[in-house]
Amino acid sequence: MRQSPRRSIKNHNNPAYIRLYLAKITNQNLNKQIMKRSATANWKGSGKEGSGTMTTQSGLLNTDQYSYRTRFEDGIGTNPEELIAAAHAGCFSMKLSFVLGAAGFTPTSIDTKCSITLEAGAITESHLVVTAVVPGIDDAKFQECAAEAKENCPISKSLNANVNIVLEATLLGEA
Repeated sequence: MRQSPRRSIKNHNNPAYIRLYLAKITNQNLNKQIMKRSATANWKGSGKEGSGTMTTQSGLLNTDQYSYRTRFEDGIGTNPEELIAAAHAGCFSMKLSFVLGAAGFTPTSIDTKCSITLEAGAITESHLVVTAVVPGIDDAKFQECAAEAKENCPISKSLNANVNIVLEATLLGEA
């Protein structure tokens, strides 16, 4: 027996249909969008004694200092691995929000820490630790959404070829 239009998920007034439609349109638009961002770096001197600056297109970094000491010791400034960690944490958090939204959940908060491991001159691991408050979701569904975000955020996709990506996801109670 055929369902009436009011009970069909294809009913345009059905909240589940609307969520699925919006998620589909959002993903289509994100997948079609071509984005280019840039940053510049200037280095002066030798590898160990020299120093450099980095500037991002947005201006958030504007001739910010980096050096051997900021990279391998406790110098003041930033370093490439710290910027990759920030990029991965931010990208993953945003992707998780999109994945949760497509599943019908709106997170109250998502907090992600990313630790990048550099050994023998190569980045070998990106360790994501996420905690989130997501009303109405159970832990199994949250873990599923977190795993999907880990696999599909653009930074994860960029790192996947050579870097082990570790995920620890914790669902917190409602805020």
